[in-house]
Amino acid sequence: MQNYILKAIFTAAVLSALAACSQAPAPSTEKKKEEAQKPLEPVAAQTAFFEMYKPARNWAKDLLPLSLASNEIPGVKNEGGKAAMWTAVFVSPTRREACTFFWAMKDSGTDIHQGVSIGGTQPWTGPVPKSQYFQITEFAVNSDVAYKTAYTKGEDWLKKHPDLPVAFFLGKSSRFPAPVWYIQWGTAKLGYAAFVNATTGELVKK
Repeated sequence: MQNYILKAIFTAAVLSALAACSQAPAPSTEKKKEEAQKPLEPVAAQTAFFEMYKPARNWAKDLLPLSLASNEIPGVKNEGGKAAMWTAVFVSPTRREACTFFWAMKDSGTDIHQGVSIGGTQPWTGPVPKSQYFQITEFAVNSDVAYKTAYTKGEDWLKKHPDLPVAFFLGKSSRFPAPVWYIQWGTAKLGYAAFVNATTGELVKK
């Protein structure tokens, strides 16, 4: 009788475990559905950059970033230092080439698709004073942080000119000891611009 009881208990435990296993995928499936239903949103630069960096490593192991720029997608507003699309250019000293990558929150045109798209390569002769590659470790300040710093400086002017489009460009030149964010509201003729050190987060004098 005791053996029968133990066997019954063991059988019940096994059936319970099997039932639990058969139900386990349900929360995961529901989570995926929830994620799929979440509205697509613009992202800060580092999120897009590292998504592009992964496939870029397959192109060249010695790659180095040369520039990163925000772009617009019709119907989506870039704000708060986040953009619907980013373009990165990486260079390879051994290949002597530059390669362009795109990250987009959704399809844009015929060549840009949601996620990462790879552009073409072109010859690269090396760094010049106005355009130099930089180390990834120097890219410590994200675009949304740089945005807040730049906005604080020009807040009075920007409040008088609301809803101006804003563009971001990250690059390095011989003028500065580290890569800098160039942030432009409006246009060069009618707008406000600021430089922010992408390593320290400090405002840089023009």
